[in-house]
Amino acid sequence: MSGDEDAKRGRPPRERSADAMIEQRPSEERRKSSAALDEARLRQQAIGVRLRQMFDEIVNEDVPEEFLEILRRADSRSETR
Repeated sequence: MSGDEDAKRGRPPRERSADAMIEQRPSEERRKSSAALDEARLRQQAIGVRLRQMFDEIVNEDVPEEFLEILRRADSRSETR
């Protein structure tokens, strides 16, 4: 709708342009924040990769024989009850 049509219908004129609705930041500032976000994402990705590696290492470790013996004794006690 044009401003004339708004006035005919008793509406206040629209004063906001499309530029006013879109946040205007200097392109250099946008690049800096984008670079910072990219760096943060890369850091998070590297942390995630390392955590998965550590988890896989731990999951694939052998269970100590002493722990297995404790589990066997617990199982045998529960069977006798």
